Amino acid sequence: MSNYVDAAYADTYFSTRLRTASWDDATSADQEAALTMATNAIDQLNFLGEKAEEDQENQFPRGDDTTIPTAIKQATCEIAIAFLDGVEPDKEFENLFKTSNAFGGVRTTFDGDAIPEYFAAGIPSFSAWRLILPFLRDLRVLKLRRVD
Repeated sequence: MSNYVDAAYADTYFSTRLRTASWDDATSADQEAALTMATNAIDQLNFLGEKAEEDQENQFPRGDDTTIPTAIKQATCEIAIAFLDGVEPDKEFENLFKTSNAFGGVRTTFDGDAIPEYFAAGIPSFSAWRLILPFLRDLRVLKLRRVD
């Protein structure tokens, strides 16, 4: 599988961002694995339009585009660093259903009904979600067409 970005692109992207130690300290193999996981996470979403080529491996480019949008490349980097920071979407999703946590005499209660949309979609980064969101279909809209 080809990723939306390579490590060189990610290095350049992260050179303009704070708190990148998890990327900087990762091995090349871990960086590549994180980029692959990020690409896979993005490709699971429901995007507007169609792939540019019917048989292409990834979801982008789409339509008449011949390149991957910068926002998708940046989102790939943001998701990759979230994975390297130790965010595990499955574990995070399970934790969303906890209603309370106690340690000693302190108890915290959570609202299990307020699941962030990006976590439910398998994206471990809100920053990445904001970049991806304009490309997604609105699942709350139903389009009807009359067929003769």
